[in-house]
Amino acid sequence: MFGDACFSPIDRDAVRERLATERVGTSALIAALSREFEGIVQANALVAVDDEHDPEGSSTAFERAHVAALLAQARDHLADLDQALERLERGDYGRCEKCGEPIPAERLEVRPAANTCVSCAAARPR
Repeated sequence: MFGDACFSPIDRDAVRERLATERVGTSALIAALSREFEGIVQANALVAVDDEHDPEGSSTAFERAHVAALLAQARDHLADLDQALERLERGDYGRCEKCGEPIPAERLEVRPAANTCVSCAAARPR
């Protein structure tokens, strides 16, 4: 089903539905994390927090940074899903953007927004 730029209409619809479903879930996660982040910020705004001297200050700063990182990660994933939907419409979905080879179906099953094959992903500089 994957790894071939020529999908049947049924396959293309199944991939589109899977990406759209994951997009809805990711959007909900972004909304929840945004509310959590705002709650942390608002709670800290009510108290004069001195991270250096307040025993709770460092854990609050860590919590805020952790939620901010999760939020950024979720936003990046949403952008990846949007790009995958664009590749599907262009007929490029399932092909590695680096080497042009098919992306294994197993990889797309686990990471439906993947844009590289396993070899190219492993070779990517960190």
